[in-house]
Amino acid sequence: MPSRAPRCRQLSVGQNLLSPHVLPTRKRSMTGLGVVFRPQLPPERLRAVARAADEAGLEELWLWEDCFREGGMATAAAALAWTERVRVGVGLLPVPLRNVALTAMEAASLHRMFPGRATVVVGHGVQDWMGQVGARPASPLTLLGEHLDALRALLGGERLTVRGRYVSLDDVALDWPPQQAVPVFAGATGPRTLRLSGARADGTVLTAATSPDGVRQARQLIEEGQKDSGRGEQHPVVVYLLAATGPDAGARLRAELADEGLESSTDVGVAGDADTVAAAVRRLAEAGADTVVLQPTAGEPDPEAFVRFAAEEVRPLVP
Repeated sequence: MPSRAPRCRQLSVGQNLLSPHVLPTRKRSMTGLGVVFRPQLPPERLRAVARAADEAGLEELWLWEDCFREGGMATAAAALAWTERVRVGVGLLPVPLRNVALTAMEAASLHRMFPGRATVVVGHGVQDWMGQVGARPASPLTLLGEHLDALRALLGGERLTVRGRYVSLDDVALDWPPQQAVPVFAGATGPRTLRLSGARADGTVLTAATSPDGVRQARQLIEEGQKDSGRGEQHPVVVYLLAATGPDAGARLRAELADEGLESSTDVGVAGDADTVAAAVRRLAEAGADTVVLQPTAGEPDPEAFVRFAAEEVRPLVP
């Protein structure tokens, strides 16, 4: 049975539920650092990479639920079970693929089994992929807002009856909600989604296409959303940074940027030694990022060495 009696709440369509359970992840004076395990790698490779991250003292290992590669919650549970201290983030879970009750059940299980070590991020997902599985919503923004409201409430131990455009719940509560308050992050890029994240999520994740100026702009939009909804608590921002090191780092980075259509973008991505990568991390932190997650190129030849590079060489250079 749950450790606390669920509170009962009924939501009307479009109502913005703002649960007060927000956990500050760290002081702004310290920049968090992580690495992505990209789903272009086979799932069986995750164990070695996760253990390398844990042993090297890396703070955060991030995973993606990209269609049609690896499930985010399955890989997160495995990575957490194989390690002792590294925090694991899933950034992000596409909400069109997921019933919010299932997302809440899985997130709550992670938080109860591995307290303080999991970060769950939800977002629109790639709309073309959502269309491939018959789940492309007419209004992605409405769906994300309803999902965030319900997910935060369920993880807060509430009992919900909801009749939304996309989210429908009838007297639903978790038997095993998290024992401590947990944050729910949103992945966001466009202005409306960034404002939504400020208003209805507990933190925001930005893609590797985000420059330092882009982080500043995102911060402003997030703060507008917070102000409009009457929220003033700390709102952590996580940003991915495409990074490469080693003899062919420059060529791999250029190829990756070209594949992503970012070859003409400025101050996006970094290639070089630890000093060069750390300088790029610091620029993002100075622009307003609380955590920078290094995103290796799809052709990274040694993922285990890359996490050791981040933890042992880059981390000491990032205050």
